[in-house]
Amino acid sequence: MLKNTYIHIPGIGSSTERKIWECGVKNWEDFLKNHSVIKAAKTKQRILFSGVEESIEQLSAGNHVFFAHRLLPCHQWRAFRFFREKTAYVDIETTGLSPQYDRITMIGIHNGKETKTYIRGINLHEAPAELAKHKQLITFNGARFDLPFIEHEFPGFFNHLHIDLLYSLKKIGYSGGLKKIECSLGMKRSEETHGISGFDAVRLWNKYERGDDEALETLIKYNREDVENLKTIIEMTYPKMIEKEMKGSQRA
Repeated sequence: MLKNTYIHIPGIGSSTERKIWECGVKNWEDFLKNHSVIKAAKTKQRILFSGVEESIEQLSAGNHVFFAHRLLPCHQWRAFRFFREKTAYVDIETTGLSPQYDRITMIGIHNGKETKTYIRGINLHEAPAELAKHKQLITFNGARFDLPFIEHEFPGFFNHLHIDLLYSLKKIGYSGGLKKIECSLGMKRSEETHGISGFDAVRLWNKYERGDDEALETLIKYNREDVENLKTIIEMTYPKMIEKEMKGSQRA
C-alpha cells in the first residue's frame, strides 16, 4: 500500500491520489512510466513526479523517519509491510491512567519472533535501547496511552512509524477493546490470563510489590499475550484495511 500512496507528497491530497488509482497506476514505478495518463495541471505533475522519485529513493534507503514525518498518523498503517522486519509490537502496564502521576510497571516488546519484557526495578531502563532497534511500532490505543507514558519515562525516544490498531481496526468495522476484537477474530487467551483486564493488571503489580512473585509471572504472561496478539491481529486484518481503502476510492 505504501508504494501506492501519494498523499504524503506536499501539495497532494486524497482526491488526486484517488484519480491516480482510478487510472490503473499500480505503484510508484508504474507512475514514473505512465504519469502522462494522469489528468493534472503541469505544476501538480511536476510535484508528483519529483515526490515519487524522492519516495522511491527514501524507501530504498530504508528511511522510515521520512515517511513517519510525511504520513498522517491515520495513514501510517500503509507502511506496515515495507518495514515489517523492523517492527516492534508494544504494550505497557502501569499503576494508573495518567502519564504525569502514574508509572510504567512493565513494557512488553515483541519483534515478530521473540518477546522481551522490561520490568520496573529490574530492567525497565533497557527498554529504550530495544525500541531503538526498530523503525515501526504497533500498539493498541498507543497514541493516547502507551506512547505518552513511554515518552514521559524516556523523553526523546520516539522517531518511529506508528500504527495504532485501535483506529485502523475501527475503520474496517472492529470496535471496542483489544479483548473484544480478539474474540471477534476467533482468538483465545490462555487459561491463566482469560478474563484479566487492565485494572486487574494494576492489582497484580500491587500484589507483586507486596511480595507475590506469582502475581508478577501472571502479569508477564498477560502482557506477553497482548503484544504477541497484536502481530496476529494485523496479519489477519491488513488485507481488509487495503481493501477498504481502495473500495473507498472506487466509490468516490
